[in-house]
Amino acid sequence: MDLKQIHELIKIINKSNIGEISIEDKDGKVTIKQKEEATVTVAPAAPVHQVYTAAPAQVAAAPAAAPAPAAPVAAPTNDKLITVKSPMIGTFYRRAAPDKPLLADVGAEIAPGKVLCIIEAMKLFNEIESEVKGTIVKVLVEDASPVEYDQPLFLVDPA
Repeated sequence: MDLKQIHELIKIINKSNIGEISIEDKDGKVTIKQKEEATVTVAPAAPVHQVYTAAPAQVAAAPAAAPAPAAPVAAPTNDKLITVKSPMIGTFYRRAAPDKPLLADVGAEIAPGKVLCIIEAMKLFNEIESEVKGTIVKVLVEDASPVEYDQPLFLVDPA
């Protein structure tokens, strides 16, 4: 069997559902196996429905951070507060590293482009930036906990 025939067999195997094929002739034996893909199952967390009330917040300065491409979705709630929601499924982190300070905490002033948190998805760490200006009133998710798409992360007072 020549190299061209082997390449043709590989193409055929990749397009089919055949897992493995062995061919033997006078020149030798060739075994072609398709790469097995690992199956990943993600179980969604049960949705949590809570009512949030606004409380007066202290104003505190927050350290600046580098911008990133990912951005949250913001939607107004009842008491003029803005809810910053998760743009993806992953693990929520409030720090860039375990030994680093919090990216955003209650009372922190935020502006568009300020990194609020990090969401790890498939071993990629995505910085989530603010799209609004205001003060963080409440952090709705515990550090290092799983989050779902569109899950509320922060409540922000835009005043």
